[in-house]
Amino acid sequence: MGQTKKIPQRKCIGCQEMKNKKDMIRILRTPEEELVIDTTGRKNGRGAYLCFSMECFEKAVKSKGLERSLKTGISPAVYDSLKKEIEQIETK
Repeated sequence: MGQTKKIPQRKCIGCQEMKNKKDMIRILRTPEEELVIDTTGRKNGRGAYLCFSMECFEKAVKSKGLERSLKTGISPAVYDSLKKEIEQIETK
């Protein structure tokens, strides 16, 4: 009997659906209090997960889910830069 490998699941803060960790974007609050997109999924800091869709990002912004998940206030300028980065990832 072989072992089946467990696939990590995470909840999207936009649509609230559980999906595979690899199919999501991790937004990270670093110990220096800056917000970045973690492409490796291994950086240090508090993370929140989003689907690869602009719709989920907009839902997370509207419901303040991103702020709750990262336990910090987020300025409109930071939201704009995150939006641009997600658009670039979405078009790839």
